[in-house]
Amino acid sequence: MRVSAKADYAVRAALELAAASDARPLKREQISAAQKIPSKFLETIMLELKHAGIVKSTRGAVGGYSLARPAQDISVADVIRAVDGPLADVHDESVRGLAYPAPAESLPEVWMAVRASLRSVLETVSIADLVAHDLPSEVTDLAATYRETTEQRYGDQRAHR
Repeated sequence: MRVSAKADYAVRAALELAAASDARPLKREQISAAQKIPSKFLETIMLELKHAGIVKSTRGAVGGYSLARPAQDISVADVIRAVDGPLADVHDESVRGLAYPAPAESLPEVWMAVRASLRSVLETVSIADLVAHDLPSEVTDLAATYRETTEQRYGDQRAHR
């Protein structure tokens, strides 16, 4: 899976809203400056998050954006789907409908496993988890395994340079 800039920015914007200490709506410019997100790009993202029911906007001098529901009820997957669509599609098709001729006939199973793996992380991590720096143990365990295997894979290459 490739995490697009749009998805990264959308999650960061949601985190900024969740971390707002006084629960007052934040202006787009505040979110943009705090997270170093281009303001015009953020405008599009916020509109998509609003259409998905993740954020709400308030007009007026004290207006701005806030989360539309509690941060613990918004998963990272929710935010990514709002701006990028399904987590893992192949050629813009659902993985459930794929069928390939031999020898690739088992490949749809792999794509289904990829989607399930993504879901097992992105649907279990909430915006509140990220703000609190309190990730589910399954996620921290996977991250630790990644660090370890990456170091094993690339550590030797760095030592030989």
